[in-house]
Amino acid sequence: VYVCAKCGYELFSSRSKYAHSSPWPAFTETIHADSVAKRPEHNRPEALKVSCGKCGNGLGHEFLNDGPKPGQSRFIFSSSLKFVPKGKETSAPQGH
Repeated sequence: VYVCAKCGYELFSSRSKYAHSSPWPAFTETIHADSVAKRPEHNRPEALKVSCGKCGNGLGHEFLNDGPKPGQSRFIFSSSLKFVPKGKETSAPQGH
């Protein structure tokens, strides 16, 4: 499970992670409907700024219609995520 590096809220499952040409982790979907908040990126109509749905920490971008399958989005993040191995999720805060 990938969680917010700042507050530990669950954001993405490793099942939604896929290989992409960028050096940053890429995902197709969030764990919870409120895992992330999105707002338009100025001067980039194909991109949304993404932040943690719980604490507001800036995470990265969602690129619309640029996922591994037609119509899917691609979420790209850098050091704003922390990986927590399955079964260890209780060490990070869960939900609201």
